[in-house]
Amino acid sequence: MEFWDIYDKNKERTGRTMKRNDWCLKDDEYHLTVLGVIARPDGKFLITKRVMTKQWAPGWWEVSGGAVMAGEDSQDAVVREVKEETGLDVSNCDGGYQFTYQRENPGEGDNYFVDVYRFIKDFEEKDLDLQEKETAGYMLASLDEIKAFAQEGIFLHYDSIKKVFEV
Repeated sequence: MEFWDIYDKNKERTGRTMKRNDWCLKDDEYHLTVLGVIARPDGKFLITKRVMTKQWAPGWWEVSGGAVMAGEDSQDAVVREVKEETGLDVSNCDGGYQFTYQRENPGEGDNYFVDVYRFIKDFEEKDLDLQEKETAGYMLASLDEIKAFAQEGIFLHYDSIKKVFEV
């Protein structure tokens, strides 16, 4: 069973944990997630398409990410998530942590912080090993292509993370 740390409004661990997706958080309690944007030196970004079996936002485009496990730090979590979802190792790449945003869902028990990372990695498409249960394909997209998906309303979290693409 997977557990997540519970954080307070100052993004400090409370010492308590929750079961994965057990939306039990009270006001001013959060869990922590990460997003890892992978930029190639040629200006293209690796984005993946969510499988159609996802309960939330099936078929939408996104960047790699997921929950931080109990006891895990944000940096380790983003490296793990990117590796699991794309097969790419970003542990020694240029870049790193950019910013944090938070999302509150009053009454739903699902408040969370998102640590956003940007990594610069020169890779070829043959280096990718996509996690089939998570992704239904990928694209090496320009910023304009990502903006077009966002305008269509099919790019997850774009409004919250758009500045990470423009660094």
